[in-house]
Amino acid sequence: MGKCLYVSDLDGTLLRSDETISEYTCNVINKLTENGGLFSYATARSYVTAKKVTKGLNAKIPLIVYNGAFVIDNVSEEILISNYFHDEIKEVLTELFTNDIYPIVYSYIDSIEYFLFLTDKCNDGMRAFLNTRRGDKRWREVQSTKELIQGNMFYITCIDAKEKLKPFFEKYKEKYHVVFQQDIYTKEQWLEIMPLEASKANAILQLKELLKCSKVVSFGDGTNDIDMFNISDEAYAVSNAVDELKQAATAVIGSNNEDGVAKWLEN
Repeated sequence: MGKCLYVSDLDGTLLRSDETISEYTCNVINKLTENGGLFSYATARSYVTAKKVTKGLNAKIPLIVYNGAFVIDNVSEEILISNYFHDEIKEVLTELFTNDIYPIVYSYIDSIEYFLFLTDKCNDGMRAFLNTRRGDKRWREVQSTKELIQGNMFYITCIDAKEKLKPFFEKYKEKYHVVFQQDIYTKEQWLEIMPLEASKANAILQLKELLKCSKVVSFGDGTNDIDMFNISDEAYAVSNAVDELKQAATAVIGSNNEDGVAKWLEN
């Protein structure tokens, strides 16, 4: 029997609703990996904030962050797999600016990771998000749209009114990997744009090959987990998951506040 790779989403799945991970979940997963099990998480979060909320988890294997834009080694922090935008993303950004949408842009500038935003164009939703990132070393305020477009860009987050963002979801959903959903904490509408190659599914398949696994079992709660479920041998939706994901699941397990993933793993 070949090795099995277990992959879980973080927010709403492995994390409880207060954005923390229980001691019980940490113990179950740490025991699994100490015994040679392979466990990773796939999240829309960055490596920085994912590490912060999973304190206590000792998974020593590569982690999938930014919805699959990067796979990062959890020990050396080295980027193992990366997906950046090509030059034509500048046209997309220009179009967003023309429609009065000013996103948060994630980029590597001189090999250092930043998230850039236009201070005077921040709406309430953006400010609420940025407030949770105060003191983050990637923080970079810019003064012009020209400054917003720099470096090796890999992730774009728009937080705005649903009706304002929807046309861009429709327009770009085939050309890029686009996630259009409400934030589970603030209920703000988000439109996230990534390179087409950047997806949890692609990152998991690359990781599966890297670790020479023959099977993938995944856990999730949101629509951005559907692609991951589609390539898994078994996929489990927590009971608080969206209906669409439950329909794509092998089975439904306990909720994120009931240690659903850890209980399944222990059994």
